[in-house]
Amino acid sequence: MVMLLITSLFQWWYGDGIRERLRIISGRLESLIDYFSFGLLIKTLFSPYRQISAGSVQGSLEVKFRAMIDKLFSRVIGAFIRLIILTVGAVVLGFMVTYSVLGLVVWGLVPFFPVIGVGLMVIGWTG
Repeated sequence: MVMLLITSLFQWWYGDGIRERLRIISGRLESLIDYFSFGLLIKTLFSPYRQISAGSVQGSLEVKFRAMIDKLFSRVIGAFIRLIILTVGAVVLGFMVTYSVLGLVVWGLVPFFPVIGVGLMVIGWTG
């Protein structure tokens, strides 16, 4: 009876349990990717930053040149801010992936902690 219980526990732990952990991790990573909008930020990397009047400009050559410089400056600022957000997002995503991998490793080792503890107790390790 006890062996059946232990077998069922290990079967769940390394079957359905690990699949559920992977589903949760996948959801977290997808949520993080959506939160930082990586695809949209890359697609609009050189778009003007919060420039309302980004359309065509009518007027003299000086007015058109000034508008071009304004748009260029707005695009540089937009690219800079989007690159900062992408960098921060990539760092956070890297930490989340590392945390998730470590969590999966710990998940795999948790059932063996009692056995390791009993073994350490038998050899007299006091830490």
